[in-house]
Parts: sequence; structure tokens; C-alpha cells
Amino acid sequence: QVQLVESGGGVVQTGGSLRLSCAASRRSSSYNAMGWFRQAPGKEREFVAAITWSGGASSYADSVKGRFTISRDSAKNTVYLQMNSLKPEDTAVYSCAAGRFSAAVAGAYDYWGQGTQVTVSS
Repeated sequence: QVQLVESGGGVVQTGGSLRLSCAASRRSSSYNAMGWFRQAPGKEREFVAAITWSGGASSYADSVKGRFTISRDSAKNTVYLQMNSLKPEDTAVYSCAAGRFSAAVAGAYDYWGQGTQVTVSS
């Protein structure tokens, strides 16, 4: 079992930045990938970014490429999502997830955090 705890959400103006953190309770050979997903009110959950613990290979949704950066600190079992040039349409609950392999679909991940709210005001 892995517990994931997100932090760093908040309210920011358009064009601003936030950095989200996701701390994992432990590392395990059963999962090598960490992903960020988001869900806005009335919308389906969507993939944002993912990264592997080994090698650090990353992937992004087209909507955030060039604005968001995912990174990991293996010593701290923590994954970060640096969000720059935020837009009102980025407003959502952001959740991190852990899975065996990196993927853009929620079903590939076995463990989920509780989520953190990000609100971008216009």
C-alpha cells in the first residue's frame, strides 16, 4: 500500500505560477510511474503529466506542454508539478497517482492522493 499526499494548491491570478508536491509514503518496485491528473467541475478527469522514477522520462498533455514541468526527487519520494503561465481553464482539483508504468489513462494507476484545489482567477 502506498499513501500519496498532495500539497501546494491555492488561488492564483492568470499568468501566475504554482508548484504542486506529491509525497509518497514509500517507494516500491510495484510502481515506477507517477502521474498528475485533474478534474474540473462537471468535466471528466484528464491526464496532465507523468514521470518515471527510473530514468525520469516524462510526458505531458498537449494542453500543458511548455507551461507545466513534472519532476521527481527520489531521495524524498516526492514528485512535483511546476505550473507556469496559468490560465482560468487550468482550474481543477489536481491529484497525483502511482502506477506500474507511465500512461495517460487513469486506469493504469493503482494509488491516488486526495487531491488539491487549484483556482486560477481571470
